[in-house]
Amino acid sequence: MRIASGRTAISSIASDRERRQALRRLRAGLAVLAALTGIGTLGFRHLAGMNWIDSVYMTVTTLATVGYGEVQPLGPSARVFATIFILAGVGATLYTVGVMAEFVIAGRIGELLGRRAMERTLGSLRDHVIVCGYGRLGGALAEELARSGVPIVVVDEDIAVGERIAERGWPFVCASAVDEGVLERAGIARARAIVAATGSEAVNVFIALAAREANAGIAIHARAETVSGARRLRSAGAQSAVSPHALGGERLAQAILRPAVVDFMQLSTPGSGTEIDLEEVVVAARSPLAGLRIEQLAERGARVSVVAIKRAAAPLMLDPAPASSLEAEDRVVVIGDRESVRRLADLAAAPTDPTREVRP
Repeated sequence: MRIASGRTAISSIASDRERRQALRRLRAGLAVLAALTGIGTLGFRHLAGMNWIDSVYMTVTTLATVGYGEVQPLGPSARVFATIFILAGVGATLYTVGVMAEFVIAGRIGELLGRRAMERTLGSLRDHVIVCGYGRLGGALAEELARSGVPIVVVDEDIAVGERIAERGWPFVCASAVDEGVLERAGIARARAIVAATGSEAVNVFIALAAREANAGIAIHARAETVSGARRLRSAGAQSAVSPHALGGERLAQAILRPAVVDFMQLSTPGSGTEIDLEEVVVAARSPLAGLRIEQLAERGARVSVVAIKRAAAPLMLDPAPASSLEAEDRVVVIGDRESVRRLADLAAAPTDPTREVRP
């Protein structure tokens, strides 16, 4: 799912620090020129007795180093003022012109426009997932989320990462997630979840703490390297702390000990197989599924097996009875052929989500 054109939003990836410094230099130069224009106009007006138009003219020609000559003869005090003004004004003019040339030559104007486009994209996102760290884990996670149609924002301080992100068209913040204001730029207040996937447990703990402070209700998931690190991450507010190495080892062990189970799990990965899907759907408040018994799902075109139901704070109900009824806000885990699962998801969302079309 392409959220916005990465090449449009990031015409040339550069660090935020460099952009801010260049912009500050340009603003400073323009501010100095504006101040010198006012000072020069007042100086020529009062020291040389010129009218306002001539004073502005003398000021501009002096700053521009045009050298058209004096509008009228200058007295001693006016000449001293003009000498000081030339030394200060010409230097400020050359500095500002140089900074402007840097913007044009280096394409910084395009970068600034691209950054504004990216900021508009980030500001429009809702219910997205923030992925902090685009390494092997973060990259695989981002790919899977995007493939499933979930809007994402990637946060990474590596400039080279931005080029890969641009090719995929994902919103991207080129900065460290622990820097002040970065998570706010990524839309932490409107996000559904954040993943701290950097290679440093300390950084991931800090991200979890900052995310919880910025959005008390956000779901936080993190990468852990050690058992103690996972414990600290959960203490920092992470709902889940996953060790890729531990999971990989467990998966390999299961492939040796229980190969049929592993084959089934691979087959039931949502969207990856050709036969069945294992999926979770949420029953909306006014969904036609609310109040429906499990045994009646087939009548609605959803020939699925309900594996479990998670209802509010109640314990997870495994293998619920066919006579069990579904309720609004239930999180239902089902397994079935892909079309039946899609049909169930459409029924669960209708009619509260007008963007979804119920399939016949």
